[in-house]
Amino acid sequence: MAEIIVVTSGKGGVGKTTTSASLACGLAQRGKRVAVIDFDIGLRNLDLIMGCERRVVYDFVNVIQGDCTLRQALIKDKRIDTLCVLAASQTRDKDALSDAGVRRVLDELAADGFEYIICDSPAGIEKGAHLAMYFADRAVVVVNPEVSSVRDSDRILGLLASKTQRAERGNGAVKEHLLLTRYSPRRVASGEMMSVDDVREILGLDVVGVVPESPDVLSASNAGTPVILNGDSDVSGAYQDAVARLLGETVPMRFTQEPRKGFFARMFGG
Repeated sequence: MAEIIVVTSGKGGVGKTTTSASLACGLAQRGKRVAVIDFDIGLRNLDLIMGCERRVVYDFVNVIQGDCTLRQALIKDKRIDTLCVLAASQTRDKDALSDAGVRRVLDELAADGFEYIICDSPAGIEKGAHLAMYFADRAVVVVNPEVSSVRDSDRILGLLASKTQRAERGNGAVKEHLLLTRYSPRRVASGEMMSVDDVREILGLDVVGVVPESPDVLSASNAGTPVILNGDSDVSGAYQDAVARLLGETVPMRFTQEPRKGFFARMFGG
């Protein structure tokens, strides 16, 4: 049975699509069959970050409206055999999505043997975001450690608790995880940024990952390669840790403290 994971946030620009692509790749690298779906109708970006934008022939809306089969629309990743991408439409509006259509696509993916379905949600509380979270079993709430992002994410937690299929049926809550992005221990120490503990205390969620601030994210996006595949980057390590925790492994939390300088660096200001 497939597990549906929505990657969501209240605020745009916090790294949801980067996170969706990286979690999907990380799970697939571990041999899981994974499909990742872009729910941001009209503003699709997932195919760019996955590096498959030129291979999009049919999209999510085409499948829902019966213009093609799901298999025709799924794009198989060239790097990882067990990973597929379902792109969003750039030419339709969000009303093209429907509850019944989304449910049919998710059910078909599960019947086809996919073990994880990652739903890359648009920001906010509009229809695409609602449908991305409605059928979820788990939610990864992506937050930048700053006040407006945390406040908006608190609104999303309210929706996850009340406006999902699980909430309506009373068969258990959506399991929520907190993932912090663009984290800088130096800025936390100087009081410019909220700490992991600050955000955890406000939102009341367990932290599944802390992703450090790094230019590697932009470089990877421009190259069409999910940053988790850049094994030399701390960001890759942070996402690999998050994948391990999602799978129930116990992994020490890294990237929350500034690296300690060596003796000569302290003496000579390096």
